[in-house]
Amino acid sequence: MPIRQDLRNVAIIAHVDHGKTTLVDAMLWQSGAFREGADINNRVMDSMDLEREKGITILAKNTAVRHVRPSGEAVTINIIDTPGHADFGGEVERGLEMVDGVILLVDSSEGPLPQTRFVLRKALAKNLPIIVVVNKVDRADARIGEVVEETYDLFMDLLDDDAAHVLDFPIVYASAKAGRASLTQPGDGEMPDSPNLEPLFDTLFEHIPAPTYEEGATLQAHVTNLDASPYLGRLALCRVVAGELRRGQLVAWCKTDGTVSTVKLTELLMTEALERVQADVARPGDIVAIAGIPQIMIGETLSDPENPLPLPLIHVDEPSISMTIGINTSPLAGKSGKNLTARLLKARLDQELIGNVSIRVLPTERPDTWEVQGRGELQLAILVEMMRRESFELTVGKPQVVTRTIDGKLHEPVERLTVDIPEEYVGTVTQLMGLRRGQMEQMVNHGTGWVRLEFIVPARGLIGFRTEFLTETRGTGIMNHVSEGYAPWAGAFRTRPTGSLVADRTGVVTGYALFNLQERGTLFVSPGDEVYEGMIVGENPRAEDMDVNPSKEKKLTNVRSSTGDELERLIPAKKMSMEQQLEFCAGDECLEVTPAVVRIRKVLLNANDRSKERNRNKKG
Repeated sequence: MPIRQDLRNVAIIAHVDHGKTTLVDAMLWQSGAFREGADINNRVMDSMDLEREKGITILAKNTAVRHVRPSGEAVTINIIDTPGHADFGGEVERGLEMVDGVILLVDSSEGPLPQTRFVLRKALAKNLPIIVVVNKVDRADARIGEVVEETYDLFMDLLDDDAAHVLDFPIVYASAKAGRASLTQPGDGEMPDSPNLEPLFDTLFEHIPAPTYEEGATLQAHVTNLDASPYLGRLALCRVVAGELRRGQLVAWCKTDGTVSTVKLTELLMTEALERVQADVARPGDIVAIAGIPQIMIGETLSDPENPLPLPLIHVDEPSISMTIGINTSPLAGKSGKNLTARLLKARLDQELIGNVSIRVLPTERPDTWEVQGRGELQLAILVEMMRRESFELTVGKPQVVTRTIDGKLHEPVERLTVDIPEEYVGTVTQLMGLRRGQMEQMVNHGTGWVRLEFIVPARGLIGFRTEFLTETRGTGIMNHVSEGYAPWAGAFRTRPTGSLVADRTGVVTGYALFNLQERGTLFVSPGDEVYEGMIVGENPRAEDMDVNPSKEKKLTNVRSSTGDELERLIPAKKMSMEQQLEFCAGDECLEVTPAVVRIRKVLLNANDRSKERNRNKKG
């Protein structure tokens, strides 16, 4: 079979924050993709505003690096940069469809974490060759030897007995930030001995197979991602599996429902560094963008009109978390947003479904509310944040788990949780997990004062857990979790021990009212904020809710007061991000999201309606 020696397709996979995007940056720079002195941002692949703000990759992206080998031969490397967060696992699964091998990054101090396990499991299932890169070897707390051992243990854990040959993977030691890599293990906290990434490139050419193809085979191109261009409309990113794609060619479009229609490709684009440039022909192994098919979807195939041969559809894991998204129904609706109607909201959710294979949108009993299912809280919170920035006003319900019935029994999703904490907090965290029906699987004490605990815990026990965990460990703890499948329903449990302070009327918050309320609990509002009946204005340390009046004004008399001009000392209001507010919500609360402000409110605003509902639940 002919081999394309001038091409390599590789995906970079790892846990969040282990340096994937930084490594892609260094590879682009050292291949001469940017001229010297060019004004290029760090982490150039993180092109979305949200990605830059949060410092995480959300969408998988591809880039092409033209690397000249020492022999003088120029080779194109298509690199897929994938997200490291479990919630965006659908992006990783699609990325692996496009490549012939993977680079697995592991932090030299943190070692393999749950998400490393998740992405490695996916890569091994597709039998892809793996290069392990131990990154950040120059960290002061690096423990390179132990991390390599842990990586071997992880492989052993995930492999069958007959697949021992996979353990023969190459290991590269790198500092992506410095743009250096070496095949020789440096001392802990030291730089690799090579001045550049050449050892990594050499390993890549040696161990990642070049694409092979059959001469004269029927055209097959697999759509793995979607993009949009203001000039060309919808772009489909495809990997050419067999045959050739040409600009202006007539192709058979094999749809997800099994029907086939003939369409013409208006444009064919290939990636060079960060730019897409026109191309006339794409050969097997190439990753290209095509235009001309406005309704094309992920997983579909482009083939030969005479003899269409569809490829299998891309399988992604099922959603595990859901929340309701509807139009804003609060008394302050329409103050700052422009997109307010159910029709616009439904059109936006349908648009999201096109490019995001890991979410589902289902109807609810109400015509202006929909249930959106995804992999995790962060994925859904990012979707809501994107819509907020697009001037939508929404009511967002508390995240729930997606249950399923297996053999007549109710099952719920469970997560494998890994926490790294200082020794003194072991008891506290174990207690927190006990309340949430968590089972400890293992405990590792590194002897450095830090302990690693592993739990199997129901997914609903982790909703709202992060905030409490960080509070209890004084901000020192690190937690990561990844899906572990389904297990029988663990029964009811209460996760939030506190109640809410609820506003009992509409008005403007006064300093005088807050001064009297601040000893009752933690407040979320400041003087001058607008409130309405049923809005949450603070947290009550006791378990029950309390109705309060945050807009009470001081009674004025015509008698002078000696204390009248004294300033009332107010404790500053607690400000929470949208993810924290979602976590804080109790079962009967939801979020009002507008471009200007995000508020927590009761689902039923009227106090009488809420008390009726409570009585019904007690009886029922």
